[in-house]
Amino acid sequence: MVILIIIAVIFLLLIFIKMRTRRIKISVLTGYVLTIIFILFAFLLLLTSLQREILLSFLIISYISIIAFLTLWNIKESKKNYFLLCIPVLCFSLGIITNIYFNKIREIPTVSEKEYFLNRYEPFRNNNLLAKLTEESNFKILENFPILDGATALVPVYASFIQAVYSERDFPEKSFFYSGTDRAFRNLLEGRVDIIFCAEPSDSQIQQFNEIDIKLKLIPIGREAFVFFVNYENVVNDISIDNIRGIYTGKIRNWKILDGKNEKIIAFQREKNSGSQTMFEKIFGIPIKNPRRENVQGDMIGIINQVADYRNFSNAIGYSFLYFATEMIQNNQIKLLSINGIYPSRETIQNNTYPFSGNFYAIYIDNKNENIEPFIDWILSEQGQMLIFKTGYVPIENVY
Repeated sequence: MVILIIIAVIFLLLIFIKMRTRRIKISVLTGYVLTIIFILFAFLLLLTSLQREILLSFLIISYISIIAFLTLWNIKESKKNYFLLCIPVLCFSLGIITNIYFNKIREIPTVSEKEYFLNRYEPFRNNNLLAKLTEESNFKILENFPILDGATALVPVYASFIQAVYSERDFPEKSFFYSGTDRAFRNLLEGRVDIIFCAEPSDSQIQQFNEIDIKLKLIPIGREAFVFFVNYENVVNDISIDNIRGIYTGKIRNWKILDGKNEKIIAFQREKNSGSQTMFEKIFGIPIKNPRRENVQGDMIGIINQVADYRNFSNAIGYSFLYFATEMIQNNQIKLLSINGIYPSRETIQNNTYPFSGNFYAIYIDNKNENIEPFIDWILSEQGQMLIFKTGYVPIENVY
């Protein structure tokens, strides 16, 4: 983009040197003004537009066509030259259509592991949504509070533990974090937290601890299902493990092959080292297609390109832990797929007949906090398991 602008400016300077007529003066002045305007537009697009690649292409084509028109307008008088001005008009129209199209897409519901209103699950906050015991906890921590962190989906679980066990009066806010799976493992590695609550770590995460001779201690405290889901109106209700593998390796590209509609399959993935992506890779252990990506607005000004969240197109398929999908299931927006004929229910998750059910863990390393192991023992007690059940997960021990 910058090279094209420099070339155009040099070209206009050469014209400026030899300009002898009023028409040339108009052309040069117009060219300089347009150059400044197009630079400003390009800068704004780079900073603020989620479709900046497409819109920048339209902008460049428009700029070149206008410069070409100004040049030909000086060289030879011809009505055909004016057809070049149709190109910027067409590009402007396509830019508007592009924005409308992508705005419509952004209105389609998503199953996201990022857009999660965590402030609703802060311990001791008025009217929070945390599960509560019907009686006082039989275990309390009054000092030397273990610092907790973990996967986003498990925040409601370990926040409810804090609310039940920690002293509200002495509770330090810095003992509770919700960094997400990947960052939580780094915090544990760097000694910032005492216990993290996550699914089984990825090979790369385990390797980071092994490299400095630190042994992770994984205590299973509950069970969760790793689920695949589609649009509620998709006629496919059951899928085999082999067919899932075929979809994500690119061998199966159309729902018609799976007795669905004649539509191309849009297969969504998750960010690398996220809890659900790690689980997918552990289950299938296969090289998969590059994930769909999208531009999103960052926390600060600027655009971030990231792996696209599942978007509920009629022909989409995605995966996540069951907890993230619950709200859209209740609203009849998506539906869970049975795997090899087995639906992910509390019963099939606990008795392990659902193929993709697994444990989630309290994970820690040796340190000087004497409250860690008694706290985990309480989590495995009837009261701790009841909080896991009330939160919406499946406890290790049957308490219902």
